[in-house]
Amino acid sequence: MERVTEVPENFAQSADPARVNDYNAFAEAYSAETEDNLVNAYYARPAMVTLAGDVAGRRVLDAGCGSGPLSAALRDRGAVVTGIDASAGMLALARRRLGDDVALHLVDLSDRLPFADGAFDDVVASLVLHYLEDWGPTLAEVRRVLRPGGRLIASVDHPFVAYTIQDPRPDYSATTSYTFDWTFDGRSVPMRFWRKPLHAMTDAFTTAGFRLTVISEPQPDPAARELFPDDFHDLSTKPTFLFFVLEVPSSATGSDDRTGAEHQRSRSRIEATVRTPAIDEQRDQQSCEPGQDGA
Repeated sequence: MERVTEVPENFAQSADPARVNDYNAFAEAYSAETEDNLVNAYYARPAMVTLAGDVAGRRVLDAGCGSGPLSAALRDRGAVVTGIDASAGMLALARRRLGDDVALHLVDLSDRLPFADGAFDDVVASLVLHYLEDWGPTLAEVRRVLRPGGRLIASVDHPFVAYTIQDPRPDYSATTSYTFDWTFDGRSVPMRFWRKPLHAMTDAFTTAGFRLTVISEPQPDPAARELFPDDFHDLSTKPTFLFFVLEVPSSATGSDDRTGAEHQRSRSRIEATVRTPAIDEQRDQQSCEPGQDGA
């Protein structure tokens, strides 16, 4: 589910852990906040659409579709979209947006997906995986419902941001949770995300049987520069989200039978997309300033 980015400086523990991530309680406010804001409308969604490329005629599962803005963008580009979300409130908003053009299902990504093997050409998962402590079962299900040669296109909170966002800083190599409050219309809502190091993310993908083809740290839509002059510079120079494109091997055995040259081209593409000047500058300074949490 796509998320807003503003988070308070004080990451106090939520007073009611049982109510964390309760999107039903703030679906309307959340959807309104993220509809046209900088991080979602001019960064996260355009990046996902660009990575998806030509989707005309492709069967696409929007995993964690929320109120449906990414589903709508893909549908408008010719995809046959199915949306799933764990929030009934969000799905009601998605139905209002999408009408009967998109099949919508109430599904928790921790559970088995209610689709046949190989039902989809693509799965998009925009800013949802960091709600899960263990990615393994979910990724196994995603791979199951993808056809051979199908793709998973995913975005997550950048691990550098998740690591630096509160003090004392956690063990970077460990999978740890953190809680905080979002505020909508003066009302605080408790949230919890899980952070993982980059190697744990890529290990989870490959263990599930995916082949990593792209890691991307894209720039926001240039049109946002004039609309959000105060925040555009920060978003374009600091890490916020990390984007992946992963493929299911086409061979029946699931093995990767590409030639050495193809491997090298894929590796070069990954290396070309994973580095940005902002990241390199921070690496050279051996520091990473806290950024806004991807939400």
